Amino acid sequence: MMVSEPFEYDVQDGPRLLADIGGTNARFALERGPGRIDAVATLSCAAYPRFVDAVKAYLGDKTGIQVRHAAIAIANPVDGDLVKMTNHCWEFSTAQARAELGLDTLLVVNDFAALAMSVPQLAPADLVQVGGGAPVADGVIGLVGAGTGLGVAGLIPSGGQWTVLQSEGGHAAFSPADGREQAVLDFCWQRWDHVSAERLVSGPGLSLIHEALAAIKGLRTPVQGRAPEPADIVERALAGNDALCAEVLDVFCGMLGTVAANVAVTLCARGGIYIGGGVVPRLGEWFARSPFRARFENKGRFSAYTARIPCFVIHAPCPALAGAAALLAQHLAQHRSTEARHAHA
Repeated sequence: MMVSEPFEYDVQDGPRLLADIGGTNARFALERGPGRIDAVATLSCAAYPRFVDAVKAYLGDKTGIQVRHAAIAIANPVDGDLVKMTNHCWEFSTAQARAELGLDTLLVVNDFAALAMSVPQLAPADLVQVGGGAPVADGVIGLVGAGTGLGVAGLIPSGGQWTVLQSEGGHAAFSPADGREQAVLDFCWQRWDHVSAERLVSGPGLSLIHEALAAIKGLRTPVQGRAPEPADIVERALAGNDALCAEVLDVFCGMLGTVAANVAVTLCARGGIYIGGGVVPRLGEWFARSPFRARFENKGRFSAYTARIPCFVIHAPCPALAGAAALLAQHLAQHRSTEARHAHA
């Protein structure tokens, strides 16, 4: 049996378990001190029938490590005890999962709330600015990100600290900005009565846009009529050898520009818009040349307003884990403060 290298932890109450769970992958890590996150591992969600099974698999080789507190950032609304994922089949009771895993604390938060909480900790090297001026130091920050779904969140300054504004803005209705996007929406309306922004501005959305454009142009898509996978579309578009895939990526980035601008004006996000998720960071320098920024600044009477707002692509490897750690630390501090007040009452 392989025995993992021993870890030494200086977090109060021992190591803390962190997780960032999307519709496709679950990333786990251990926090052994403030800002000291290691033992990062990525597991396929589809490989495990239950959330707790994935946790047990991750902790299985961590010999001699006892975890009491955990924070899980999950791509899903978090409201009450029951968690039922939108883009995956996992469904669980937080209380039952905590008991089965033998934890004192199992904090479950929205994944983009965790990503938002990580923003103040990001180093300049973790960010690539795409247009705009300097962020306003005390300005509200907006976040968007396309992966298996479309995440949206806000970060509000308050008394020297930050308050996370959780959002399910990805499920707002998609709004086309030109005739081509209207044609894509018309194609989608043949399948769904309500077309959210997430349907199109996401990894699966790339395949849907490809399917729609091919149908509009009267083209037959490869692989027995099915659209290619999102990763294949990105690869072909960046290689410059597939005109349809290049158009798909152009359309996608324009749509993302609309979403980001809507978040910017909704939140008055003068502190900047930060872009996470699994799709955009893979586009590299191409993204800066894409239609994204032009669409972001095309806001009618508010074009001058959005033109000043900087956008930043997050290139940190697992930023939501750091955000989950910060939210867990905040949660435990509040819990201990409450206990102390009750003890002296």
